[in-house]
Amino acid sequence: MDHKVKIWDVFNTRKCVQTYMGHAAAVRDIQFTNDGKRFLTCSYDRYLKLWDTETGQCISAFTNRKLPYCCTFNPDDDKQHVFLAGCSNKHIVQYDTHTGKVEQLYDQHLAAVNTITFVENNARFASTADDKKMLIWEYGIPVPIKHIADPTLHSMPAVTKTPNDQWLLCQNLDNQITTYSAAGRFKHNRKKTFKGHIVAGYACKPDMSPDGNYVMSGDSDGRLWFWDWKSGKVFRKLKCHDQVCIQAIWHPVEPSRVATCSWDGTIKYWD
Repeated sequence: MDHKVKIWDVFNTRKCVQTYMGHAAAVRDIQFTNDGKRFLTCSYDRYLKLWDTETGQCISAFTNRKLPYCCTFNPDDDKQHVFLAGCSNKHIVQYDTHTGKVEQLYDQHLAAVNTITFVENNARFASTADDKKMLIWEYGIPVPIKHIADPTLHSMPAVTKTPNDQWLLCQNLDNQITTYSAAGRFKHNRKKTFKGHIVAGYACKPDMSPDGNYVMSGDSDGRLWFWDWKSGKVFRKLKCHDQVCIQAIWHPVEPSRVATCSWDGTIKYWD
């Protein structure tokens, strides 16, 4: 919220290593390239900026004069110069960082776009928006190949792909995490629904343990919830923060460690 981006050392000193300044409003989303040498930020100042991780320099800036809500690079190593941004004007915009130009426009949503997730070996991507739909697109083709819409669906402001790339975990604003297959027919798996937490109104991002056994999510009371993936039952809950616990991520190498962040301005590292 203070317009800055900071990188912290988790392993040794636990100090702030680098601060990146250049946005004129709060930063909403950050995405690193596969090698970690560059990253992309999108901000409420309506700009997307590409940064050099090591030097802290802003390499380039992109804007379509709309609010970017999410950004993601194409995960293919040979397409790391291409990124997608979901915007407040219902559009998903595809930029090329080499030319700085818009390559493609995906415009089938009826409200602001919240998430973009690449699936099926990055040949397709799924997007969710405030119109309570999930759309599946072929990468590069601006016509969706599948609409997932249902009168009972709620908005899904946060989506995470499981480590085995088989499932999409979707945080629903009716206080449950639903699961869709991340390939083929993108079917809703009704047996894998995780409930108990209260998230109404907040985009708390779910995550899954690297071994695929546990699902976790923050909630609006600052608690962190863990569910057993096989049974769907609540495994554990921890009181982590005084305000909304907006995101929690598992350490990719040390599976017993989790980092949480909150609207109270803190990042906590748990063992």
